[in-house]
Amino acid sequence: MKNLSTKTKIIACILAIIIVVGIVITFTTGLNFELKYQESKRIQLLIGKEFEISDIKQMTDEIFPNQEVIIQKARELEDVVSITAKDITEDQVSKLKTKINEKYGTEITDTESELIDIPHTRGRDIVKPYLFPFAIATIIILVYMAAKYHKLGIGKTVLKSAFWIIITQVILLSLIAITRISIGKLTIPMVLIVYILTLLGITNYFEKKLKNIEEK
Repeated sequence: MKNLSTKTKIIACILAIIIVVGIVITFTTGLNFELKYQESKRIQLLIGKEFEISDIKQMTDEIFPNQEVIIQKARELEDVVSITAKDITEDQVSKLKTKINEKYGTEITDTESELIDIPHTRGRDIVKPYLFPFAIATIIILVYMAAKYHKLGIGKTVLKSAFWIIITQVILLSLIAITRISIGKLTIPMVLIVYILTLLGITNYFEKKLKNIEEK
């Protein structure tokens, strides 16, 4: 029992350190966002005919070396290419136009190109659509836990469940900050996976406690 208590204290200390370091990094360095959520620049070019993303990628690999680039078809007619990068200079735009003109036999003018500044997307704006359904689901789950495990004490059951749901998400976000995992399309699935695993862990814990009480 003493060893278990010592292990528990060690684990608690490690988790506390992870949370503190994660918070410090978040408020000093900031989180690492995917390019589409970062402050960036986007150039839109009217090619006037259908094109292949792979062809444009070959061009951007030469013009934007060692730089992440997002290439998209900008509208249904598929004759406008949208290229997003952390920074795009006028010289790079000029080179891009030249390569596209040579490849597709076009003559892209200044009126057929547009360089746009893209502002940084805040983390709260990314998760905002998920907050309400997440909160409703959590309330329903807490009510269910309180009803099913009322023999363990309604207050204790709700508080313990809420505590572990919150603390595991904080630990996850701290680990994301520390490891510099990009905030993007995989973030919400990661949150949901940890959420579900937490609920399974809580349920398993309460089942064991309830079984002990019934046996006694």
